[in-house]
Amino acid sequence: MTTLLHDLLGPQSIATDLMSRNKKQLFRDLAERFAPIAGCNAETIVEVLAERERLGSTGFGGGVAIPHGKLEALDSVRAFLAVLPAPVDYGAIDDMPVDIVVLLLSPRDAGTDHLKALARVSRALRDREFLAKLRGAGSPDAIYALISTYQARDAA
Repeated sequence: MTTLLHDLLGPQSIATDLMSRNKKQLFRDLAERFAPIAGCNAETIVEVLAERERLGSTGFGGGVAIPHGKLEALDSVRAFLAVLPAPVDYGAIDDMPVDIVVLLLSPRDAGTDHLKALARVSRALRDREFLAKLRGAGSPDAIYALISTYQARDAA
């Protein structure tokens, strides 16, 4: 199964207005936005993200982070994208603050689907031109349109 970003993200799963001051608050803000969309418990999401983060930072550099984990409550791989108006100190591998975050959550038994989705998101977020466009898009609708066209080009 090839997982495309726009298959993981609906227009309601994109935010440009999170005012998180640190990583802990960012996880809470992401969880509170994602939980009603996915029908999950926000506190459980925060716990899953914190547990994964203890293994090592999910901030992979260039201002980008992909906090991820697995939840019983989900029936498919889901994502939430935030372009932060103010970067947060995330403890990324390059020590740069993070302003683009893709929360990626999968069912407990997702196995390879989780890894494929993580690889797809990671690949897209390594594209410097795409990142520049994400940062300049300004609104969730513009970001969703950008993701859709990026995937159309990428899948061809």
